[in-house]
Amino acid sequence: MNATAQKILGSSLFFWLALAGFCLYYLHPLRESLRFGIDLVGGTYITLEVQAEKAIEARLSELTQRLKKQISKANFPKPTHSEIAPVIATEESDASIISYKLIYSFESSTTAQQVANFIQEQYRRNIVVVTENNDVVIRYNNAEELLTKRDAVERNIEVIRTRIDKLGVSETPISQQGERNIIVELPDISDPQRAKAMIGKAAVLEFKLVESSGRTEEDILYEYDGDLPSDLEIVPGKMVHGEVSQYFVVPRYSDLTGKLLADAKGDLDPQDRQWIVSFRWNPEGGDKFYELTSRNHGKNLAIVLDGVVITAPRISTSIRTDGRITGDFSAQEAKELALLLKSGSFVAPITFEEERQVGPTLGQESINRGLLSCLVGLGLVFIFGLFYYKLSGVFAFLALVYNLILILFGLARFGATLTLPGIAGMVLTIGMAIDASILIYERIKEELKKGVPIKNAVQQGFSNAQWVILDGNITTFIVGMVLYKFGTGPIQGFAVTMMVGIISTLITGLFFLRSIFTFILSNFRVQKLSI
Repeated sequence: MNATAQKILGSSLFFWLALAGFCLYYLHPLRESLRFGIDLVGGTYITLEVQAEKAIEARLSELTQRLKKQISKANFPKPTHSEIAPVIATEESDASIISYKLIYSFESSTTAQQVANFIQEQYRRNIVVVTENNDVVIRYNNAEELLTKRDAVERNIEVIRTRIDKLGVSETPISQQGERNIIVELPDISDPQRAKAMIGKAAVLEFKLVESSGRTEEDILYEYDGDLPSDLEIVPGKMVHGEVSQYFVVPRYSDLTGKLLADAKGDLDPQDRQWIVSFRWNPEGGDKFYELTSRNHGKNLAIVLDGVVITAPRISTSIRTDGRITGDFSAQEAKELALLLKSGSFVAPITFEEERQVGPTLGQESINRGLLSCLVGLGLVFIFGLFYYKLSGVFAFLALVYNLILILFGLARFGATLTLPGIAGMVLTIGMAIDASILIYERIKEELKKGVPIKNAVQQGFSNAQWVILDGNITTFIVGMVLYKFGTGPIQGFAVTMMVGIISTLITGLFFLRSIFTFILSNFRVQKLSI
């Protein structure tokens, strides 16, 4: 080992060189270690619309169950009719549903007014109650409706993120656009159609007692003399050979849903070798399920998924914690159903509004142009540094290269996604990094003009420029945090890269570059600094 190598091993410069080697080893191969955005590798943009008003209908469904018990407990007469009806936009040109209202009908207007006063007293903060002849009309107030719609979009985003992450596509960019739209980016995944199918599943799981069943809806309505009670509904069974095999009459509302599940997983039944979905209730769900099954031995329990009865087993014993869903599942169907149940159902239904494809060829072209812009920027900086700062300019260029290595390592290590705006952030970082070197060099030159020895001039140059560099970079870092917090998609990609670049700029400018000068001045007799 020669003397120079021994000197490097014994200096702080060795630490930074070893760190660079580790980063390069970690990044190899770059395509596998770093996550690329859809604009670089291609993929699918999906725009979803949340039917947020349906969240209001769901809340009213829960409210009506509570109100029926409270009205009965207060000894008011039972409503002759109840329904949840849509509220239509008042503009003549717009017939869209904007909300929902709950209607109770009573035999007299006096009873209706008494019940309305009772309900308003119980829920005075968030609902509006009015009487229309013998009807009591209940709606959430405007503030509560707005809050419900916003919450529906935000919670749907979390459901989508959970589902996509469990498909192996982690950190998928999912963002809100406007009041009710959601943008999902699926970069470089092998099966976008499967991902779309998983996103689109409502996954509303309900457990309801079967009141009656029949081969057709007409047969069931005939049994009820053509007038099905308002608190019941007809639900189809699974399709067999392209036709619905059976229809079921079940309660319209149920408080025993998939929201109360603690866990679900796809299993292979060891007895009949059929795939099933086993589930476990949380404590609240377990108590409700036990109460339901213990009181209804011998009856059939319909397991309803997205409005279809997938199985209706007979209740033979009381069950509290665990259960199973059968239905001739394949292995993939059982596992995907379990995944959907664990991720939860949508608060409000979604619809696919738009799908756009970005080809990998276009993405590769974006990568090539982005890298070219970085190389051109580096080249121009190198020429400028060599011309203006001579050998010290070469050191500044080495700091820039080190800076880019740290940026890529930081993005890969923290699982960030590199996008085209992110590459723009890297280009911006190049300019900011060379600016830090210029500040340091100009301070060193000022000290040398004063006749300060070279070692002291370098130390003073780094010390005097340190606070100016910190001040400028910290303020820019704060701007990046604001962009990331309030921005979406490409803006966040730019902000992340810029913030990582600022941190790496401070490391390379204040430590790596200084270690180069310290090593040279400590181990070589420098008579004149090339700066």
